[in-house]
Amino acid sequence: MKVDNELLWLTGVVVGLLGISSLVGWIMSRQELSDSARRTVENLNERTRAWWVMTAVFALALATGGIGSVVLFAFSSFLALREFLTLTPTRAGDHRTMFWAFFVVCPMQYVLLWFEWYPVFVIFIPVYVFLFLPIRSAAAGETENFLERTAKIQWGVMICVYCLSHAPALLTLLKIPGYEHENGKLLYYFVLICELSDVMQYVFGKLFGRHQVAPTVSPGKTWEGLIGGVAATVAIGAGLWWATPFTPWQSAGMSLLTCLMGFGGGLVMSAIKRDRGVKDWGTTIKGHGGMLDRLDSLCFAAPIFFHVTRYYFA
Repeated sequence: MKVDNELLWLTGVVVGLLGISSLVGWIMSRQELSDSARRTVENLNERTRAWWVMTAVFALALATGGIGSVVLFAFSSFLALREFLTLTPTRAGDHRTMFWAFFVVCPMQYVLLWFEWYPVFVIFIPVYVFLFLPIRSAAAGETENFLERTAKIQWGVMICVYCLSHAPALLTLLKIPGYEHENGKLLYYFVLICELSDVMQYVFGKLFGRHQVAPTVSPGKTWEGLIGGVAATVAIGAGLWWATPFTPWQSAGMSLLTCLMGFGGGLVMSAIKRDRGVKDWGTTIKGHGGMLDRLDSLCFAAPIFFHVTRYYFA
């Protein structure tokens, strides 16, 4: 994959934002603050340090070309699926089914992506895997809570593998007029908008949040955070239109769609966590929680962003 000046500019934007965040966090940590404010600043600094690492890993994957990005997302899917099935426990009779999910279905989805077999890639999990996994579980002979156990595995595979795999699938859209072989920027743009929306909603929520969107599901999500965060992200997304195949207005629309789907994804995954009585999916990323805590918005936004781009721009 060719690295061009626009991709470098995108990287510069991210590095600049992280630099500002690090500076603000350092200044705030030097001030006299209440205990609650100090905990908030410490959490902000932990998140920023984690973002530096995640940005470096993602940039390295892009620099290695398509294979690096595919491997990175495949590994992320594996870890996310592990967190999902650990938090929604199954029974001994499902172990062989989960073996297929982890070691056959997950890598095969990304192999199909790497070879750009789109007709199979798009139906492999929703059709063939959807039918195969319950058959394999039924063959184990354990019928107690069968429907619930099967649904957990299928839901985990759909969200953590199928949906997330649509992010690197953006690299396969090689026939966008005037944007041939520049899809690395499109993937970078999508991930940036999706994650920036989460950050902006967090910041606006901390600063101005008063009215909760869904108090019993995610007490930290407020209308002020949602509206302010989405508005700021859409404005940035529109300003970055030059890195995409979209016009400024189209870029704003795609950013809005990404933000709303990402918010919905975070809300749904929070509902699952509340159902299981936990705050985070894990402790993989310090300051953020588990892998799924960072990927929940991506999982829901990626298929929509991919298919809208494919059908209307490719």
